[in-house]
Amino acid sequence: MRIVNRAHLPWFLFVVFATLIASWLYLGNFEPEDLPRELQLPDSLVQKPSEHRSVGGTPLGLIFGTISLSIFVFAALLGVRKKLVLWRVGTVQRWLRAHIWLTLLTIPLVIFHSGFRLGGPMTTLLVALYIIVMVSGIYGLTLQHYMPTIMMERLPAESVYEQIPHIRAQLVAAAQKMRDAFKPATAEKPDAGAPALSVEKVATAGAASMASTAADVATPTARAKSVVGSTITAEPVVSPAPAKVETKVPPPPRPPEVKPPETMGTPTARVPEAAPIPAGTEKVTGVAPPAVVPQSVSPPTPIPPNEPPKATPPVTVTARPVPPAKAAPPTDADSEAALLDFLDRQVIPYLLLNRGDKHRLGKARFSQDTFRFVKLRITEAYRDRVEEMEAWCEERRMLDMQAKLHHWMHGWLFIHAPISFLLLLLTFWHAYVTLFYY
Repeated sequence: MRIVNRAHLPWFLFVVFATLIASWLYLGNFEPEDLPRELQLPDSLVQKPSEHRSVGGTPLGLIFGTISLSIFVFAALLGVRKKLVLWRVGTVQRWLRAHIWLTLLTIPLVIFHSGFRLGGPMTTLLVALYIIVMVSGIYGLTLQHYMPTIMMERLPAESVYEQIPHIRAQLVAAAQKMRDAFKPATAEKPDAGAPALSVEKVATAGAASMASTAADVATPTARAKSVVGSTITAEPVVSPAPAKVETKVPPPPRPPEVKPPETMGTPTARVPEAAPIPAGTEKVTGVAPPAVVPQSVSPPTPIPPNEPPKATPPVTVTARPVPPAKAAPPTDADSEAALLDFLDRQVIPYLLLNRGDKHRLGKARFSQDTFRFVKLRITEAYRDRVEEMEAWCEERRMLDMQAKLHHWMHGWLFIHAPISFLLLLLTFWHAYVTLFYY
């Protein structure tokens, strides 16, 4: 519940005014010399001298104590008002605002009632319990002021707290369903209650011919059965003796026929004998080839004997680096095996934990690195499955964060509420002893 709200302003002004009035009455009765002359109490408000040595036993001290006890009772009735929803005595929000500000008003009232002293063991115990109740209440009020803002920043989608166990069970069921989809289907077992077939029905049952029978393979089963509906013979089947294989000598190769060479690619090769020679193929006579003039060739240059031969520069051969062999891409079977192992070892155990923040997948950075590595080990067709697993783990982290913040926001009540009732009971006992025994 937010304190910085206009609805709390009237209560704030009331507490400040009541604190000033209580301080004025206390100083005017027990420390009149500390007040200026203009602020002195009238004679009607000054109590008569009392025989009690403590302030709590005086009339003004008893008034402070009675008002404090009444506020304690009203504060304890807040739990009853929350359960009685149809009770039309103010709204729950108004009761809560009154609970906050009136209990803050008890701080000066209790201090004035005790006279700034602890007293005996009973009053010391009451003061200690009162301090625990007030500190836990202020702590819870601060959490309820800042925790909604933190939850809005860290939780993009908030769920109903009572539905968190049901949502977690749905995540586990979805992960187990995916795991079962990756597992191979098991062979169906025969019905144990069905009657067994007789020997004759089994022997005479019509069935397709075996591969060995169709191929005429010499096996006992193939010879004992016919193609359809044969009975098993009791005579033993003796495998036939292997037949002798006659080796035939191949005939000698025939000599190739010798044909006169034929000039391919010339017209005469394709012209039959006694046929006229076509034009352009007769022999050319009377034409001399051109004369070839010999050219002089210079002799080679001799090498001086004293000059050493020139050494040829060495040839440097740079070896190219051999690229590393690429790993074979994963197949669908490898991908399913990797996802099945990841589900069994990481995802399902994490979703089954009561406190997921202790698991490695409960940490956002580790979870992101893990799922990035899993995506590298599988094919592209299974990326959507990995993203679905990552969404489950992220939702589980959000549920754990919401449960943790909810425990922080409401856990202080396990200290505040029981000690408040204990303080109320001891305060009644303190009032009874003070009124009737002192």
